[in-house]
Amino acid sequence: MRCSHANEVSTITNYGFVIDNRRCIGCHACTVACKAEHDDPIGVNKTWVKYIEKGEFPNTNRNFSVIRCNHCADSPCTDVCPVTALWEREDGIVDFDTERCIGCKACMQGCPYDALYIDPETSTAAKCNYCSHRVDSGREPACVTVCPEDAIIAGDLENPETEISEVKSRQETQARKPEKGTEPNLSYVNGDEGSITPGTTAREEHYMWSDAPSDIEVEGGKREDFDIEKAAKSLAESDVTFSRSGSAGSDDSKVEADARADGGCNSANCGCNDDASFASDGGVATGSSGRMEEAYELLHEEAKRVYDVGEDHYASWGWEVYSYTWTKSISAGALLLPALLMLGGIIETSITLMGVSALVSGVFLGLTGILLILDLDQPQRFHWVLLRPNWNSWLVKGAYIISAAGAWIGLLVVGWLLEVQAVVHPVSLGISAILGAATAVYTAFLLSQSKGRDLWQSPAMPLHIFVQAVVAGAATTGIMGLVAFDQLVGPSAMALAAGLVAHVVLIASEIFTPHQTEDAEEAAARITKGRFKTAFWLGGIVVGIVAPLAVLAVGASAPLVAAAGVLALIGLFAFEYCWIIAPQTISLA
Repeated sequence: MRCSHANEVSTITNYGFVIDNRRCIGCHACTVACKAEHDDPIGVNKTWVKYIEKGEFPNTNRNFSVIRCNHCADSPCTDVCPVTALWEREDGIVDFDTERCIGCKACMQGCPYDALYIDPETSTAAKCNYCSHRVDSGREPACVTVCPEDAIIAGDLENPETEISEVKSRQETQARKPEKGTEPNLSYVNGDEGSITPGTTAREEHYMWSDAPSDIEVEGGKREDFDIEKAAKSLAESDVTFSRSGSAGSDDSKVEADARADGGCNSANCGCNDDASFASDGGVATGSSGRMEEAYELLHEEAKRVYDVGEDHYASWGWEVYSYTWTKSISAGALLLPALLMLGGIIETSITLMGVSALVSGVFLGLTGILLILDLDQPQRFHWVLLRPNWNSWLVKGAYIISAAGAWIGLLVVGWLLEVQAVVHPVSLGISAILGAATAVYTAFLLSQSKGRDLWQSPAMPLHIFVQAVVAGAATTGIMGLVAFDQLVGPSAMALAAGLVAHVVLIASEIFTPHQTEDAEEAAARITKGRFKTAFWLGGIVVGIVAPLAVLAVGASAPLVAAAGVLALIGLFAFEYCWIIAPQTISLA
C-alpha cells in the first residue's frame, strides 16, 4: 500500500509471517530460540511445533506446523484488553507490556488461536511479539534466524520486493480461521487441514517433553467423537483445492515425485508425499470421484496429533467468573425489578422497599467486585481498569457501569435511612431500572468480544442475560416477600414464571438450534451430552426451571414463591457454570 504526496512516496509497513510447511522438518529450533531470546520459563511457549501423522505403517506421513500469534490486522485481543497492555503497532506487530497487564485473561478469551498464556513467573499475559526489540534494531525475529530450512519467512507484506511478498504471490497459502475476520498476518504454504484446524485431530492428555511442571488442565480438550461426514462436507464446500497423485510406481507418480524433489522438498516427512495433499498451485482436484468423495477420502486418512504442547486457555475463566455472572444477575435484578414494578404501578411506591432492595443489590454487587478482583492474576492492579482504560474493551465499560451502579445504590441506601422521598421519585426509579439493566447486559457484549468462544457469539445473548437478571431479581424479591414485604409475593411469582419461560426458550435458541461453526456445535453438545450434561439437565433445567414452575403451579403463597426462587437461583448458577466453562474446553490450537 503506497501513498503519494507530491514527489514523495511513503510505504506503510505491515510485518507478517509465512510458514512453509513443505520445508519444516519439526526440529524445534524456532521454539528453543524463542524461549532463549525471551528467557521464557519451562512449560510455556510463544511459538511451538505441532506434529500431525497420517496413514498406516509403512505408508505414513508426518506434517509439521509452527503455531504462534497471528499478529492480526483486526486483533480481538487488543480490543478486549482493558488496560492497553496489548496494542497494534504502526508496523502491524501486535505487542504487549507486562508492566501494564492486570492478568484478567480477557485476551486469552478474545484470541481464536490460543496464542496467549499467563506467564507463571510474572503472572501477566505473554505471547509472540515478533521479537519487536530485534526488529527495532534492524534484525529478524530469532525463530527466522535459526530455522535451518528457511521454513519461517518474515517481512513486510506491503512491500512487493520482499521475500514474503514474493512467496505470497507465487504460492497458494492458507490462514487459520479466516472466518473470524481477524485478518491474520500469518499464513501457511501447504497448510494441511489436520494441522491448522484443531478439531480435525483428537488431543492427547500428555505429550512427551511438552508438559508444564504443574498440572495442565486438559479435561474436555479431546475430540473423541470426530464427525468425519460433517468435516468432509465442510471441506468440500470450502474454496480449498486439493489433488490426488497417481498410484505408487506409475509414471505420473514418478514425474510428480521428481518435480517435488526439484522443488526443494527437504524432508521425506515434510508432507509432500501425502497421497491426498492440498495443492499448492491452486490446481483443480482430479479423478473420477466427486469433490465430496475426495474430501472424505482425504480426511479418512485419520490424521493423528502426535506432538503438541499444553494449551493454556482451558478454564482460564474459572469459578470466579461464573460465580460473578451469577451474583451480578442477582444484584442487577434486585435493583431492576422493584423499580420496574413501582414504575408500572404494579406495587405501591415504598422508600423502605426500595432501600432494602438497594441494600441487597449492593451486597451482591460487592461480592461481584470481590470475585472480579480474585480472578485477576495481578489483583493489586485492579484499579488500572478505571485509571488506564481502553475504551474499546467492555471490561472497562462494565467497570464504569458497576461503579456508577454502586454509587447510585449508596445514594439510595442513604436516602432510605434518611427517609428521603426522592428515592421513589419516577426519575430515581428510572435511573435504578436503567443501571440495573446495564449492570446485567454489559456482560453480553464482553462475551461477544471473546472471539475464541464461538458459543458466546449468540445474537440473543443481551436479551438472555437481561432475562436471567429478571429471573434472579424475581427470585430475590420472592424471598424478600417471605420475610417482610407481602406486596412482592404475587408480582414476584408472575415475573419469575415469565422469566423462567423466556429463559428456557432462549436456552433452546442458543443451544439446540443449528450453529454457524463446528466449535459452537461441539460446545453445545458438551453441555447437553458431554461432561456438563448432569449440571445442565439436572441443575439448570430440572432444578432451575421445571421445579420452580411446578412449585408456582401449586400456588402463589409466600413460602411457595420463596421456595421457587431458591430453586431458580440454584439452577441459574448451574447454567452459568455450563455456559462459561464448556466453550473454554474447545481446542483452539
